[in-house]
Amino acid sequence: MLTERQQLILHAIIDNYIRSAEPVGSRTISKREDIGYSSATIRNEMADLEELGYLEQPHTSAGRIPSNKGYRFYVDQLVHMPFMRAEDTTQIRKMFAERFYEFEQAVNQTAAMLSSLTNYTSIVLGHEIKKARLKALQMIPLSGQSAVVIVVTDTGKVENKTITIPDGISVGEIERLVNLLNSKLAGIPMVDLRRQLNSEVSKELGRYLQQYEQVMAVLEDTFIQTPDEHVIMKGTTNIMMQPEFRDVDKVRDILELFEQNDMVVRLFGSNESGIQVRIGTENAERAVSNCSIITATYHLDGQPVGTLGILGPTRMEYGRVMGILDELAGNLTRALERQYRADK
Repeated sequence: MLTERQQLILHAIIDNYIRSAEPVGSRTISKREDIGYSSATIRNEMADLEELGYLEQPHTSAGRIPSNKGYRFYVDQLVHMPFMRAEDTTQIRKMFAERFYEFEQAVNQTAAMLSSLTNYTSIVLGHEIKKARLKALQMIPLSGQSAVVIVVTDTGKVENKTITIPDGISVGEIERLVNLLNSKLAGIPMVDLRRQLNSEVSKELGRYLQQYEQVMAVLEDTFIQTPDEHVIMKGTTNIMMQPEFRDVDKVRDILELFEQNDMVVRLFGSNESGIQVRIGTENAERAVSNCSIITATYHLDGQPVGTLGILGPTRMEYGRVMGILDELAGNLTRALERQYRADK
């Protein structure tokens, strides 16, 4: 456990680094009115914090910067309460004071507001994408090696896609394949179909289909179908404005990830109520291992039905971003509930 002095110094270093994006030295911290320790004392404590893994020294003789472990301690122990600036509150409440004729309009404006206030990339997942589950799947053979796959969701949506059946697959095997898919995948959220396909279906397919790998490739392609209109993204190039992302390769990987809606949904989707913070390597994807993702859920009848979130550098003003997300999620919940009552 960190001492009270170490916590105070760590807090000051992270606050300075968030504002400056420059490694922080002991002299800088000693000049702060809220510290009251000598530069030598601070330097010793910084060395101990580095040894404990809370700080890193990017260059010899340079100051320190927070590590992922340091940011995690900061979020869990030092940011006691999300906060907002007065102008943040004013802008959000002004926007939601206007009448939205469709909930989709509220979602779009929320994403734009979130990106504008934070200067990070904002993502809002529409509530339909969270609710839609596979109801049934059909496969109708056409001429030659073609077939139409019909996908029906429990929300009533019907989609179809023409596929090429690998050579040597009989009509009987197609019927058996469809029965297997319906038994294993019915009721699964649409955004999880590809993952479930690989974990639940692949082994069984391999037992009776010689063309197992070719069939799996076709099925994976079939289930790339997260609807674009339900993933709303604003400020996708904002990450390029951050000094940590001057490396073109880092930015390219992130921008390529933004083009994969199923990946975006996996990273930002959450069934957990409240605010969730994932820092650096806590994110599963390598492309965002130098980023933080903060999400909040909005609700209907007390149940989480959608997510709004921010992607930015780990050097993020966590308390303020969490406050903005909390305020927007609450307003979005109330807007959804008003529309739901009006539609009943």
